[in-house]
Amino acid sequence: MLSNIGMPGLILILVLALILFGPNKLPEIGRAFGKSLREFKRATDGITDDIKKELNDDIQEAKKESMLNLKK
Repeated sequence: MLSNIGMPGLILILVLALILFGPNKLPEIGRAFGKSLREFKRATDGITDDIKKELNDDIQEAKKESMLNLKK
């Protein structure tokens, strides 16, 4: 999504943000935005790790079952 904006689009967004919020509020808004992105990334990493763990557990269980079936 952000890769389609380009340099002119980014400049326009920054100018609009500067006009709307003013130069004093802009750093505070940037910090809040960065913090939100970090929290979102941590949450998605946690979900991804949980899914990978579940898949690995399922794969290990399937391997054990297939080994038992081969021994029969």
